[in-house]
Amino acid sequence: MFRTLIAALFALPTVSVAEDIQTATVAGGCFWCVESDFEKVNGVIEAVSGYTGGQTTNPTYDTLKGSGHYEAVQITYDADVLSYDQLLNLFFRSIDPTDAGGQFCDRGNSYRTAIFVSNTAENASAQAAKTTAQRDLGQTIVTPILQSSTFYPAEAYHQDYYKGRSIVLTRRGPKRQSEAYAFYRDACGRDQRVAELWGNAAPFVN
Repeated sequence: MFRTLIAALFALPTVSVAEDIQTATVAGGCFWCVESDFEKVNGVIEAVSGYTGGQTTNPTYDTLKGSGHYEAVQITYDADVLSYDQLLNLFFRSIDPTDAGGQFCDRGNSYRTAIFVSNTAENASAQAAKTTAQRDLGQTIVTPILQSSTFYPAEAYHQDYYKGRSIVLTRRGPKRQSEAYAFYRDACGRDQRVAELWGNAAPFVN
């Protein structure tokens, strides 16, 4: 049943006027990867990389360590097409929610997972999604559900990094951003670990 749901969410969008525009904020490790994943989902209008959950104002990538902020993504979506519950179900199955110390090769507080909620309805949905994911996974999920706070968009060069055309220097020499991103994601083991955990229920693993 979950595979059928995934297929429906990735179906070609129909032409319609968006009427119920909502936002959801999640942290799933490297924000490039979360942004890349969710911008593929039917009903998602935009995904913005940024920082939230910490104590400092106007954080930057260079000041993130020790700030308490998470690398996070704010997802704007059409709730007439994609429900908050569906979005959270996809999110849990795109991360390693058993890891409290970071995600994949990225370690440290800023790479922890979290769901940020702004009202009681979102909190109830997040708790239900967490319970369902834990039951399906058969392991303890440590992803916290936190009260939302100010979301600070990340620097411009982080936005849509996965499809950027600028040249950057990597361990394999100069590469376009899109190529560097693909190399990073593979080397970090994100998709391999998600597939190991979730198998056919992993929505973004080829």
